[in-house]
Amino acid sequence: MDKKIVAFINEHHVLTLATSHEDEAYCSNMFYVYLEEEKCFVFTSDRDTKHIADISHNLFVAGSIALETETIGKIQGLQFQGMAFEVSGDLKKKAKKAYLKRFPYAILATTPLWAVEMTYAKLTNNKLGFGKKLIWKKDTLGL
Repeated sequence: MDKKIVAFINEHHVLTLATSHEDEAYCSNMFYVYLEEEKCFVFTSDRDTKHIADISHNLFVAGSIALETETIGKIQGLQFQGMAFEVSGDLKKKAKKAYLKRFPYAILATTPLWAVEMTYAKLTNNKLGFGKKLIWKKDTLGL
């Protein structure tokens, strides 16, 4: 993955997550931390939220992170696709440590950790040239 994509992700902390179930789309905003090695966003959320209910039926999600600006030359934004899941096993300790490092006040939260493993990312970055896009796609063959 291009380091410019990773840098953009790490410069921000709120993403919009799009989920769907039975032909009904839904968006939610959440704080996240990014685990570069796993290429996944980690967030916390109650199990009884609409977006988590949607994920329990359809793990394929999409999302975005945007820099809010009116200056055309500064426009930057990431769109992504991925698969969402509740964090468990070996990943849970690493994810919790990273999340609490970024958001120490979350130590009080009792909600589970969730992750979105990215399968596709497109960064639009006008700082690199008008309409410049950097695209990454997961190698599904693991090569």
